[in-house]
Amino acid sequence: MPTTPQATLSSSIRLLDSHADREACVELQRRVWGETYRDTVPASILKVTGLVGGVSAGAFDGAGGLVGFVYGITGLMDGRLVHWSHMLGVAPEWRGRSLGRKLKLFQRRVALDRGVSIMKWTFDPLVAANAHFNLNHLGVDIESYQEEMYGETGSDLHDFGTDRMVARWELDRPVSRPAEAGRDWSEVPVLNPGGAQSKAWIPEADGYRVRIRIPTDILVVQRVDAGAARRWRESTRSAFLQTRDAGYRVVGFQRGAPGEAFAHFLLATSLDAVSTPPA
Repeated sequence: MPTTPQATLSSSIRLLDSHADREACVELQRRVWGETYRDTVPASILKVTGLVGGVSAGAFDGAGGLVGFVYGITGLMDGRLVHWSHMLGVAPEWRGRSLGRKLKLFQRRVALDRGVSIMKWTFDPLVAANAHFNLNHLGVDIESYQEEMYGETGSDLHDFGTDRMVARWELDRPVSRPAEAGRDWSEVPVLNPGGAQSKAWIPEADGYRVRIRIPTDILVVQRVDAGAARRWRESTRSAFLQTRDAGYRVVGFQRGAPGEAFAHFLLATSLDAVSTPPA
């Protein structure tokens, strides 16, 4: 068990370069996703992946304990080298200390050093913290929406389904860029205004901009009412699939002020629709 951040506040990030490192990573996967999680990446695959251009890296506390990790594989997609970031996990007691961002930037630097300029990964569009991190901090593009990307994994965190967004990160452009979240979207229609209780619809007014609502913390919703979490999945899935078919794309994310119950994905039909700088 790693020491607590109160005892050792600093961390260092490096590649997992020993069998002990990789075994610690397997244990951390179980801590993050639960003991019943069936999709843990074993130590042997962590090692072999690194031999063929993948990245297995960890954040270590001052006592040498593994407190966070990132894992990805590199391959060809449409004739180009792409690094697929498959996992990123941080020990519960170390969350909120920017370790996820530091691990992602370390992974980016390693990929660039190896001649890779595109990184992709998935994230759950119902997890507001991840959407905020990916869209507003890293400035990723959303490439697609995938229904039940991973199927049944055995993790309680995936009990309301594994629909995912595929993020695309252009590694050779600036890490951050102006956030569309800075514009006023307060009057833009929400496709699922009733949240988990409503079906999505495509409004006619302000037809080039729409919003999709999610709860600010889906895990709290799940703990209180698992059925409500699944209804949120159905509501947002309908909204994202409808907007995809209607030509909309995700251009930003507004997390919501402290205490607010909802956050919103921001969608537009073209880049021209969001070209005006924030007021």
